[in-house]
Amino acid sequence: MRARTLAAVLLAGGLALTACGKEGTPGDTGGTAPSQAAATDVKIDGSPTFEKIKARGRVIIGVKEDQPGLGFKDPTTNKYSGFDIEIAKLMAAKLGYAEDKIDYKAVASAGREQALINGDVDYYVGTYTINAARKEKIAFAGPYYTAGQDLLVRKDDTSITGKDTLKGKKVCSATASTPIKKIRDENLTEPENITEFQLYSQCVSKLAEGAVDAVTTDDAILKGFAAQDPDKFKVVGKPFSLEPYGIGLSKEDTALRGKFFDVLEAALKDGTWQTIYDNTLGKSGSAATKPIIERY
Repeated sequence: MRARTLAAVLLAGGLALTACGKEGTPGDTGGTAPSQAAATDVKIDGSPTFEKIKARGRVIIGVKEDQPGLGFKDPTTNKYSGFDIEIAKLMAAKLGYAEDKIDYKAVASAGREQALINGDVDYYVGTYTINAARKEKIAFAGPYYTAGQDLLVRKDDTSITGKDTLKGKKVCSATASTPIKKIRDENLTEPENITEFQLYSQCVSKLAEGAVDAVTTDDAILKGFAAQDPDKFKVVGKPFSLEPYGIGLSKEDTALRGKFFDVLEAALKDGTWQTIYDNTLGKSGSAATKPIIERY
């Protein structure tokens, strides 16, 4: 019964929170992440994206909405919360736009590059791994966090202890994500045992139902899901990849990329990054390892 109930909640609300959720878990929308004061008289010469934002008077940010602790939309309040959301808000504030001037646009993993290329979003903050293939199409500022691929399984499952125990197991992840590519490239399970959905919450729903045996993606994401129902799920094994998260933006907008690099470096030095982390993703128990910015 509990599995069916959780599955319904996941499908209806992207892992909607209930009143009995654990205090201090990533989905706790009552967090105390600091509000960011909007900067004034901001100038970014040569940035077409910034010119569009100024003309519009609002910032459109691509995000995830089903990842507790990272990018989560509360179905009862429609408010967004999480580490990625706070990083997105920080960037907007440094461009001169407070939270009431932000429009969030949920974009699934498979549509991120095209959304940036089309100009549907001004920039994207949502567990977006920086890699060479993506940098051929868009640009990144970061990394602002480094995660690692791991596995989420049912709490009573003792047969899966890491990536080397996935043979014969049904594994689920998001379409066009780097984790599902790694499962295929390394032949960790048979092709017919791989399932893909647009949202990780859909995979977690299938895990709850028993339709799949494991969900794989970055450990930061999985710990957020496990924290919502620790009696049902657990994260197992050791991370078996490095996933540096970057802010995605237009490939041609080097001026805006430079601005974001500056903001991230300042946030790491003055404690802003740590405060944001402690009040969002840090509540899941993930290690607070500061990233090293890689300009290019």
